[in-house]
Amino acid sequence: MLPSIENNPGSSLAHIHLPHLPPGFRFHASDEELIVHHLKKKVTSSPLPASIITEIDLYKCNPWELPTKAVFGEDEWYFFSPRDRKYPNGARPNSAAASGYWKATGTDKQILTF
Repeated sequence: MLPSIENNPGSSLAHIHLPHLPPGFRFHASDEELIVHHLKKKVTSSPLPASIITEIDLYKCNPWELPTKAVFGEDEWYFFSPRDRKYPNGARPNSAAASGYWKATGTDKQILTF
């Protein structure tokens, strides 16, 4: 399911000020668009198209805290988070959270850009 994020007066999140987004803005990014226009620019310290993805330390959060940490969105949220490792020199990711652990679901998929 693609995200549906709105910035309009009828939204429960209309109190958030997003000056560079037009009224009725909706965020429907594909995986490729997220990587090319957001993640790649974040990694290279290039200007982002809009500040709509919040940066948090996901490993210090519980799932129920995420809606309050998002810039906007009601059903889906996007975050930049540093990748934490379980061991300093290992490749295994850390899955510990504030109260429990994060569990990966689904399968990895290859994303092609053209």
